[in-house]
Amino acid sequence: MNRESVNEMISRAETPLFWVGAFTVACLTLWLLYRLLTGFRIWILGNGQLLTPRLGRWAVVTGATDGIGKSYAEELARRGFAMMLISRSQEKLNDVARSLEEQFKVETRTIAVDFGKLDIYSKIEEGLANLEIGVLVNNVGVSYPYPEYYLHIPDLENFITNLINVNMTSVCQMTRLVLPKMVERSKGVILNISSASGMYPVPLLTVYSATKAFVDFFSRGLHEEYRRQGIIIQSVLPFFVATKMTRIRKPTLDKPTPERYVAAELNTVGLQSQTNGYFPHAVMGWVTTRLVPSSIVIFLGARMNRLQRTGYLTRRKLREQKNGANLKTE
Repeated sequence: MNRESVNEMISRAETPLFWVGAFTVACLTLWLLYRLLTGFRIWILGNGQLLTPRLGRWAVVTGATDGIGKSYAEELARRGFAMMLISRSQEKLNDVARSLEEQFKVETRTIAVDFGKLDIYSKIEEGLANLEIGVLVNNVGVSYPYPEYYLHIPDLENFITNLINVNMTSVCQMTRLVLPKMVERSKGVILNISSASGMYPVPLLTVYSATKAFVDFFSRGLHEEYRRQGIIIQSVLPFFVATKMTRIRKPTLDKPTPERYVAAELNTVGLQSQTNGYFPHAVMGWVTTRLVPSSIVIFLGARMNRLQRTGYLTRRKLREQKNGANLKTE
């Protein structure tokens, strides 16, 4: 094949290649524009006007006395919802209820139950009877006292039962109690608080991570089942928030206060069925699920938790030694 033939072939291919390239660039441009507009709609404009008592007079929050759950209760009360607060400590429930009544002038009710038990749902059902519930926040949850290998978890049998009952069974049972009347009225919102730990396995927090993956799958599947009936069911997957559970005392840009997190998250309701709830967390979620291979994310998570485990056990040993020395001195 001589040079003239090669040049002729290249000349013939130029036009098709040009249009293939132009089509590719156009598709990428449109995709990028769509992502930018979607991001602007979610994180700048938001959907903050959706959650009002027009959905139903009452909002129900589980795990409502601390952290994210308390912030949901405060924000929903600020929007005018009467509040049903469900948690374990009646004393703490009374404190939160009194604060909401004084600050936001809304009606409150409380139910004190231990979500680690299975015989509590008849009591909850009785307490929810005849309430027009517009919003349910399934927030109650427990985690590990510290990162640990599965077989080394203290009192493993009871630990498994408690974690499953609190993190998984509560979500299914509370949804069972509240969803039917929402369907009758063709409106309602259920927010299931999962965790970024449910986006991929987290070694040394394996059982917790697995329960939060369940919450995410349950929420997304149920949303598809009932969205055509006017029901929004959202899976919420926060990264670290400065709460008692995470033991983070000083909030930062990527570790917000629960108040800041909840205010941002509620703007995504109706726009995302699965959300990280807070823009810096959304960026972190995109990086760890789309950009970085999952094997690397799992490896780094395991490494971080091993370090935390070592630090915790070292501090515990030092405390025990100090307490032993004090007893001998006495």
